Amino acid sequence: MFRSQRAITTSFRSAQLARSYASQSAEVTHAFSQPKDANGNYTVTLIPGDGIGPEIAESVRKIYAAAKVPIVWEDADVTPILKDGKTAIPDEAIHSIKKNTVALKGPLATPVGKGHVSLNLTLRRTFSLFANVRPCVSIKGYKTAYDDVNTVLIRENTEGEYSGIEHVIVPGVVQSIKLITYEASERVARYAFNYAQTHGRNKVTAVHKANIMKMSDGMFLTACRAVAKEFPGVEYDEDILDRICLRMTQDPGPFSDRVMVMPNLYGDILSDLSAGLIGGLGLTPSGNIGRDASIFEAVHGSAPDIAGKNMANPTALLLSSLMMLRHMRLYDFADKIEEATLSTIAEGKHITRDLGGKAGTQEYTEAIIKRLE
Repeated sequence: MFRSQRAITTSFRSAQLARSYASQSAEVTHAFSQPKDANGNYTVTLIPGDGIGPEIAESVRKIYAAAKVPIVWEDADVTPILKDGKTAIPDEAIHSIKKNTVALKGPLATPVGKGHVSLNLTLRRTFSLFANVRPCVSIKGYKTAYDDVNTVLIRENTEGEYSGIEHVIVPGVVQSIKLITYEASERVARYAFNYAQTHGRNKVTAVHKANIMKMSDGMFLTACRAVAKEFPGVEYDEDILDRICLRMTQDPGPFSDRVMVMPNLYGDILSDLSAGLIGGLGLTPSGNIGRDASIFEAVHGSAPDIAGKNMANPTALLLSSLMMLRHMRLYDFADKIEEATLSTIAEGKHITRDLGGKAGTQEYTEAIIKRLE
């Protein structure tokens, strides 16, 4: 049985702070500063993506129009091109994101084991999106094994195993190099401490495998420890990745008071684990923060098997867009859309199949819109 509307609304208020991921300080990242146009709107780059991407992007457009959000969408195509013999993002898309400094991105398909380099990685490198911020907050009314998940993971986004440095030593032997630099480690650590201080989380936990990778992860921890000294009001500790995974799946409650910061691959693993605790990637928002631009995205796959069948769930992209609105300091619009979305899920009458309902993408979208009227 779902709780009363008053109880649901109260739960939204407590969750909104956990989901608000605006730029924390000029020291860490360039705050959003785009001026409004003559009609009082901001321009945002929209990358619809592949597979179900265009459908869920259209849902966001409709919901934003109904909520009268002061945004004009500028569509960008990031289909890779060859430039100087290398895979690259089209210049028009790069110009759009640089000009607008903020973008919303649907899922992009990445070839496995062949083909072009991941466009997600290319975008992160092109715009130096150094911090991936992934909140995982239990959605009231949607039943999972846990009701008290409220984690914040901040993942270094530019190096580690995702540096793409691989080569064949001899036939049958491939070496993949994990790159860790003090500069990148310190930068993401400072972002994590600023975030914790600003959002009332009194602890930062560095997640690592320095017991095995003593030099690379050891350097990451050295950077975190140095930054921790600058924030005496924030408690700092460290824990090993596998132990964190075990503890979170046993009881995620104790992790609701902290920010966890970690190198790239560990963040990928732990953020997906956290997403599983709240119902999956279809309910999980994500933001990639940089100095000159920030890109907010749905992190689930492009699901080509259901593309065009009115079955896709737009929640992850929609919640990611709310992170974007808070980054732009459009808090009232974000709160209004979030309450409409989460109360629709809590009611359970017009939700998509992956959430246990029977509604299609369009019906779910219209149900949210009705709550905005």
